[in-house]
Amino acid sequence: MAYDRRARDRGQVALEYLGFLPILLLVAMAAVQLGIVAYTAQQAGTAARAGARSASLDPGTEQQACGNAVSGWLADGTSCSGAESGEEVTVTATVDIPSVVPGWDFDPARKTATMPLDH
Repeated sequence: MAYDRRARDRGQVALEYLGFLPILLLVAMAAVQLGIVAYTAQQAGTAARAGARSASLDPGTEQQACGNAVSGWLADGTSCSGAESGEEVTVTATVDIPSVVPGWDFDPARKTATMPLDH
């Protein structure tokens, strides 16, 4: 009789674990998504600085410099716009944030950098 009871307890634990598994997977995917958001924001900052540096030396080259500064899997969703004002150039990089969780959509990461023009 004790054996039957332990077998049922093990079966109950297995069912409880299977019920909790989707919650664990969702938490893990949310953690991965948070890492992707942070990484994309960092890449947007890198792209803005590279674009501003390039545009300060040779105006109009910020888009290519921005695309080259980000990881390959983010490059397709990267765009930069530059604006000169007086003795400096300001570049804003916009990088799309990929989603690993279906239905979770994010605004793109935007970062701005300003560099003095090199005459």
